Amino acid sequence: HKPRTRLVGLENTSNRGGGSCYDFNEIVAIKEVCLKNGLALHLDGARLFNAIIAKGETPSDYGRVFDSISICLSKGLGAPVGSLLLGNKDFINYARRIRKVFGGGMRQAGIIAAGGLYALKHNIERLKEDHHHAQLIAEALLQKSFISNMFPVETNILIFEVNGKYSAKSLADALLKNNIRVIPISPTQIRIVTHLDITPKDVDKTIHIINTL
Repeated sequence: HKPRTRLVGLENTSNRGGGSCYDFNEIVAIKEVCLKNGLALHLDGARLFNAIIAKGETPSDYGRVFDSISICLSKGLGAPVGSLLLGNKDFINYARRIRKVFGGGMRQAGIIAAGGLYALKHNIERLKEDHHHAQLIAEALLQKSFISNMFPVETNILIFEVNGKYSAKSLADALLKNNIRVIPISPTQIRIVTHLDITPKDVDKTIHIINTL
């Protein structure tokens, strides 16, 4: 009488996992379990290209394993708006119908698509710059006595805990006074994301401010 499981969903990279990436062999093992149990496998790939760049993988690696994949064009890739849903022909035809049922159709959307195409052509390889910037900021933070329990920094997201001198909110407020925006995600935990609008100069400034705290 309970809902039957039909789908397994994974997220790569993991947002609340601090931008961590799955080991691809682990994904393959999960796929094998899905096949044995008649389950579809979906990937929330909002930041998939961050994982691909960090792990030296290819998009086709994922296409061979997942039944469906969603990709965000506006996060790491920097398009103004837009996401992609990938799957086989029957799946996409069904998804288009469901989109229409819920009023999701758009008119004259070519200008939006153009931004997405530009992002796919020009902004994938440069993700390694965001990853490098995140590493530099992480190194500066780890020198501070009030920083603890930082998640391993694999891509462009930093999540860490503060203790003693600062709460998450008070540290965020101190950084905001210097036009550095971070997000407290709990009373003791902060999340920082680097992206294409963050320049090397911005990173240098951030590190300088951290060093003064």
